[in-house]
Amino acid sequence: ELALSALPAPGDAAVAEARQEMQRLLRQAELRSQALGAARLLAEAAEADLQEASAAPLPSATLNGSGNATGQRSYGLQQNGQQLRADLTVSAPLFDGGYRDELVNWRARLLEAARQSELDAREQVALQTLSQALERQRYLLQAEVYERYTASMGCLVTALEQIVAADRGRASELLQARNTYRQADLALAQARSQQRQAEIRLRRYIGDGTPLPQAPLQALLAGPPPLQQTLDAAAQASAIAQLGAQAEAQQHLTRALRAQRGPQWNWSVSGTRVAGGTGGAYSAWSGGISVAVPLLDPTAKPALAASALRGEASLAQREEALSQRLARVGETQEQAESALDRARRATEVLQVSQRLRQATRLQWQQLGRRSLFDVISTEGDFHNLQVTRINALLDAQQASALLWSLGLGVTSALQ
Repeated sequence: ELALSALPAPGDAAVAEARQEMQRLLRQAELRSQALGAARLLAEAAEADLQEASAAPLPSATLNGSGNATGQRSYGLQQNGQQLRADLTVSAPLFDGGYRDELVNWRARLLEAARQSELDAREQVALQTLSQALERQRYLLQAEVYERYTASMGCLVTALEQIVAADRGRASELLQARNTYRQADLALAQARSQQRQAEIRLRRYIGDGTPLPQAPLQALLAGPPPLQQTLDAAAQASAIAQLGAQAEAQQHLTRALRAQRGPQWNWSVSGTRVAGGTGGAYSAWSGGISVAVPLLDPTAKPALAASALRGEASLAQREEALSQRLARVGETQEQAESALDRARRATEVLQVSQRLRQATRLQWQQLGRRSLFDVISTEGDFHNLQVTRINALLDAQQASALLWSLGLGVTSALQ
């Protein structure tokens, strides 16, 4: 029979084994996840963009070369030759009003957003993997209950077949027992089908070659974390941090666009070396400072306004996402506590239902004080209560997993 005790203690050996198996599954899911791999590549690309922006203020050098054939005719004299020319230019920004510094800050915040996106992708993979494993456990346990229910009704049908063989007046009882047996068998088939579907969804994350968890998962998590702790962690979650970094990046971009509208100072040094040709070899060099001052640009004001508005929109999106996340934490906390309460109540009712089931069957078999319909009713109530308890336990696990994901992270809950 399914154990009627409350949740196993967090230090229980079965719970420790279940957590180790889930940690193994989460590592495998991370290795296989294309979404996580894409997020990692985008973070690496953002890092390369930051390196590019950081290198922009450094001096740059350009070397140009050319080779030409030359010819000159004067007063009947023809002169032919070859000319080789090399030009070297070194230049760098001198003063830009903070334009390039703001571009570096913009790229740095985009890199932070990309890294937070990678962390969020990892968390989503962990949550989905854990959720599918818990759903598989739900239907696995349901199938075990319905299997016992079917076996119990099968024994009852066999006993009634022997009774009806001697007393045809009780044929209706046999029909009722057979009908209940078929209903139990149908529920068993549905539970097994849903279990296989959950395994297919789980395989999408962990692959076909990874062993499925064997340890019980209905007590994998010790319960929902403290509400205030989850609320505090939710405000610092990677998804919220990503939106915050994007909003800051947009602000830096706006400052960069504003600085770009001011004077731009640059210095440069260039040298030329020419060899051959009709004029002979010579060298030349030049150096100086250039300044560019924008005087009239009708596109400047709309571009600055658009960038500033995007920054405000990004901040609003972050606040809205945070508000939704905090509200979801409160709602999920209530769901988790309600599910745990249902599990406790179902356990208490199950204890009474088990005694009633045993007494009813005994009275029907030996004393004749109960009808078959009483026996069938108590059998159905007992096994349906087990399914109710299983659903409550797994609902509590699902809600607790979501709470950890909204706050400190699923992997923290499995430590």
